[in-house]
Amino acid sequence: MGREPEEKSLVKAKFSRDLATVREDLMELAGLAAAAMEQSVRAVLTRDGDLARRVIAGDAAINSLEEAIDRECVRLIALFQPVAGDLRQLMAVDHIITELERIGDSATNIAEEVLTLGHLPPRAIHPSLASMAQSVQEMVRQSLEAFSRSNSHLARQVCLADDDVDAMDRAIIQDLLREMTGAPRAIVPSQSQINIVRNLERVGDHATNIAEQVVYMVEGQSVRHRCQG
Repeated sequence: MGREPEEKSLVKAKFSRDLATVREDLMELAGLAAAAMEQSVRAVLTRDGDLARRVIAGDAAINSLEEAIDRECVRLIALFQPVAGDLRQLMAVDHIITELERIGDSATNIAEEVLTLGHLPPRAIHPSLASMAQSVQEMVRQSLEAFSRSNSHLARQVCLADDDVDAMDRAIIQDLLREMTGAPRAIVPSQSQINIVRNLERVGDHATNIAEQVVYMVEGQSVRHRCQG
């Protein structure tokens, strides 16, 4: 009779250690995805093709780590059968790593547009693109801080910021479309910039999705599409 509580305590301790390792791996993945975003944006603004190629080459490491963490989440759920807050943490981690992998994909897409622009006559980058990129990167940073601190209030602030990013997305694209209409030579480079802006907007969506998972993890309720409340 006395051994059963002791065994449960050991199992709980083992699960806690493994969950902590998974969280650490998630933050490592987050670092890779955030760095890819920062480098892809810098490559756009400096027209640095070599940096863009490094971002593209680095996507394989992001994909590999995401798959490894996903396998570990499945293993922990099957082995320990966690409930309540422990289960919510694992489920949140599994959702968040998917969003991080997609952020890496968007960084790769942006880097590919840098290479496209490198083959075209130089044209000015839209003046608001850098500001939009900064806002998106701050959303990613705050969503990950919210996860690390289990802070649902901060997560909700990320959701609120998405409206501003969406507004910038619409305004920049409208400007670029007008430029394309008035100058045929602007069509290809402006389309490339539109692709960059759309990928930035998607990264904002991914940051919002991460924030929604944090609210679910902390508060125990799904707030998809209504995280701002």
